[in-house]
Amino acid sequence: MTRRRLTAAERRRQLVGIGLTMLVERPIHELSLDDVAAEAGISRGLLFHYFPTKDAFYVAVLESAARRLVRQTAPDPDLPPAQQLRQSLDAFLAFVERRREPYLALIRGAAGGAEHVVRVHDDTRAALTDQVHAVLGPDAAGDARVRLIVSGWFGLVEDTALTWAKDRPLPRADLLELLAGSLAALLRTAAPDLAVDALLDPQDRIGTSPAANTT
Repeated sequence: MTRRRLTAAERRRQLVGIGLTMLVERPIHELSLDDVAAEAGISRGLLFHYFPTKDAFYVAVLESAARRLVRQTAPDPDLPPAQQLRQSLDAFLAFVERRREPYLALIRGAAGGAEHVVRVHDDTRAALTDQVHAVLGPDAAGDARVRLIVSGWFGLVEDTALTWAKDRPLPRADLLELLAGSLAALLRTAAPDLAVDALLDPQDRIGTSPAANTT
């Protein structure tokens, strides 16, 4: 039976999908284009017909991985704010727990100044912090103090999650509460007049969310 020839869009999706699968086991800069092409059943030269440069392919894979992360960490908007924050945090911690090395490589690549990595990392962080702003509500999201605190807090979340995922010295649920509580404490100190920390009251805590178990 003759195999149907893939369209250009289908081939691009296939190649990015192969890259995503490989990204689970290795950082982006260690992806072999020869291996990707071989897995797709095409030549390395033909791969460059769909992605003009190696960096273009890497960006496509990183952007796809970033979209997946943002989807997985998006909380249920019908939940109370405290539960939304914990659901999103739990999904993020689960993601880093499964993919520590690729995520660490993404951050190191951004810190090293690789332009394509910096852009993807910055866009991803912006999308993830926007999720937190949505939880806190429009009044808080429009406050400069809150935006600065949330941005700095997410840097803490990233670093702490990566350190924790190396040997997991405490249960993920305990780490989740520490991180959620740290945001509430920071907001209470930085913007007491807004009282947004009350939205994150731990009495609304949840356990491991369904989103955290998606792959």
